Amino acid sequence: MGETAGKTTADAPTLAQVIEILDGFYPPRLKEGWDAVGLVAGDPAAPIRRVFFAVDPVRAAVEEAIARHADLMVVHHPLLLRAVHSVAATTFKGAIVHRLIASGTALYTAHTNADAAQGGVADALGRALGLTELTPLVPAQSDPGAGIGRVGTLPSPMTLGDFAKRLHGALPPTSHGVRIAGDLEGTVQRVAVLGGAGDSEFDAVRAAGVDAYVTADLRHHPASEARERAEFDGGGKPYLLDVAHSASEWHWLADAARRLADAVAAAGRRVATYVCPTVADPWTAHLV
Repeated sequence: MGETAGKTTADAPTLAQVIEILDGFYPPRLKEGWDAVGLVAGDPAAPIRRVFFAVDPVRAAVEEAIARHADLMVVHHPLLLRAVHSVAATTFKGAIVHRLIASGTALYTAHTNADAAQGGVADALGRALGLTELTPLVPAQSDPGAGIGRVGTLPSPMTLGDFAKRLHGALPPTSHGVRIAGDLEGTVQRVAVLGGAGDSEFDAVRAAGVDAYVTADLRHHPASEARERAEFDGGGKPYLLDVAHSASEWHWLADAARRLADAVAAAGRRVATYVCPTVADPWTAHLV
């Protein structure tokens, strides 16, 4: 997604107004108990003319946000998830905080609340793969329409090999690519997706009766046991497709940017939005 034009301070919303909109889309009450979401740095009274969306608050993305003259950087992964006792510029995270503050760029995080919310990370991934009738894989107790992951249906069956190619083409390129576990000629139509690390939800995936499961960060033992159980139970399903963590969450950025721009416009204000084109996957090469 490119930019949607916001012009002057006079027609710009305040940071507090933008946060109210984002919190409405991705309610903080949906976050996991260990998570840290919301405003990290910034003056709620400051005008917001340009908003930059990125999965990770890494230095390269921060520099790009500043180069775009962003007043606000919205990220998925928290910069300060674990407690810190210093944000001195002599530390790599402290240097990022100082850089943002010095440039006048606020920082806001929507993490597991954006994973679980309707119209959040999981929905964006499911839609990018052409899935319909999306429902939560693990519904939230407080909101049955929200929850972790999504289960959906392809318009028509396809082979696992063809579905893997569709997945590969739908995601931004990374050195990780797409790892596949299962019969490439097997049939796929009902699919579960979970952006980010998903090997803790194999029980829910099996209960959903899906043909394939798309997620990231699959470790050897959980994946091996899931495949062994699938073969033992008969049919060999669900098949597994493992992708780069940040790539699995990247489609949410464009959705969030569009929704924010539309909501601000509906309130009679204007804001420009820009999606970071770089996927901050830490791996730079893959030899096979």
